[in-house]
Amino acid sequence: MSTYLDFLSVANMLTIGLCMGGLLAAVVARWLRRWQNPKCNGVLPPGSMGLPFVGETLGLIIPSASLDLPPFIKTRIKKYGPIFRTNLAGRPMIVTADREFNHFLLRQDGKLVDTWSLDTFAEVFDQTTQSSRKYTRNLTLNHFGIEALRGNLLPKMENAINDTLRAWSSQESTEVKSAAITLTIDFASKQLFSGDLDDAPLKLSDMFNHLVDGLMSFPLNIPGTAHHKCLKVHKQVREMMSDVLRKRRSSSEKREDLLHHLINDMDTGDFLSEGFIIQLMFGLLFVSSDSISTTCALAFKFLFEHPTVLDELIAEHVHILEKKENTDSPLTWNDYKSMTFTLQVINEVLRLGNISPGLLRRALQDIPINGYTIPEGWVILLASAALHLNPDEFEDPLTFNPRRWKTWQFETRIHEIVRDTTRHEYTTRIHLKNGDKAYFYSCIRFVSISSLTRDLNSSVVAKSFMPFGSGMKQCAGSEYSRVFLATFLHVLVTKYRWELVKGGKIVRAPIIRFPHGFHYKITAKT
Repeated sequence: MSTYLDFLSVANMLTIGLCMGGLLAAVVARWLRRWQNPKCNGVLPPGSMGLPFVGETLGLIIPSASLDLPPFIKTRIKKYGPIFRTNLAGRPMIVTADREFNHFLLRQDGKLVDTWSLDTFAEVFDQTTQSSRKYTRNLTLNHFGIEALRGNLLPKMENAINDTLRAWSSQESTEVKSAAITLTIDFASKQLFSGDLDDAPLKLSDMFNHLVDGLMSFPLNIPGTAHHKCLKVHKQVREMMSDVLRKRRSSSEKREDLLHHLINDMDTGDFLSEGFIIQLMFGLLFVSSDSISTTCALAFKFLFEHPTVLDELIAEHVHILEKKENTDSPLTWNDYKSMTFTLQVINEVLRLGNISPGLLRRALQDIPINGYTIPEGWVILLASAALHLNPDEFEDPLTFNPRRWKTWQFETRIHEIVRDTTRHEYTTRIHLKNGDKAYFYSCIRFVSISSLTRDLNSSVVAKSFMPFGSGMKQCAGSEYSRVFLATFLHVLVTKYRWELVKGGKIVRAPIIRFPHGFHYKITAKT
């Protein structure tokens, strides 16, 4: 009898165990179905949500030794089309490489979409309010915009670049990416807080060099991970800046820098706390350094590998010097505006470089597109890199060819202007040159004669080329970056030559990296 009861007890336990296991399996299966098929008030774009919790993050960060699109994006565009769904770091996301849809979304900021950042970026660069964003943009334009560049920033840039390249030329070799970060960080910090961190125990540029690798890492904050190291560096930099801010606030000394401007404004806005100011200075240092330093490094590589392009670039800058009464006189704003081919080179480096894979937005409401629905709250990656490397827009997209930008520079010539004195209109015939094709365009506008002579922008470029963003949220420092790069190239090609010593490998993961550095021997011309 005892043996029979023991048997029944074991059988009951097995039955309960099987029932519990079956129930757990059903719950897991239902959860997996919901993970793969998220709730949507319509039909989701095609795609896959990947593994639970991590999504398809691992596929995104797999290194690719090419300037081409990251395989993660390229293979999914081929499989699903230009708009697809995925999940990165546990967040549902829509990736779009549709030119017209991207252009539309960028003009819906604050309406259909809002700016958003990945978790690591959000922790390092705090999400801010609409009022603080407007203030930040106006402040940036005030200190780094066209008027500041036209005034005192351009000559300061040229002096800093001259000193830096002179120092590089005295070395056996220079790793140009990290050295360019030092140049850009040191220059920007002087504009932000007058070099108050020059004597700090830790060097700012070294810390920012360590920061970049962690920004696109999986947000796992445990010792040894890139994310943990990134947050540690961020904390150290913030502590240094906090010390600078406290000392500056206790001082009566007045300085003409951005920090002084911020301190004066602290009583005018609720968001202008010490924490906001520290975070803002940190963010401005980062954005003013990473993209410029990466573009500088790529320019070294591309120009070295394309001597005919380099010769044309040298010729343009020699011509600028020849027009000056004194070749040692500093660059002027007119000199910069005359650097036509230089800006074409910069555009091409930016197009191929694709410093980041795209722009991030968050849907503020359900967004219909081509029969699909993007749910409210989902993140949208506008894959600008896919547009920059689209062969339908840019012929041989992986080829470094600055001359392609001449195609987009429309030359306008007014053949005839007939004024209707009754309606005060201008009928204008304009001859447009686009490569080898000529178009005849007739338009009627209620505009002044001077506005009719402006160059026309290509809609393709306006919608497909966005290295600094687009729409209302275009980077306020875009002109600062172009001027810095153009000035750097001016000094470099007129005074120096360079040869590759070692390194030169490029990896995307998905941010572009140089695992072995770009080491060049830089020599002054005699």
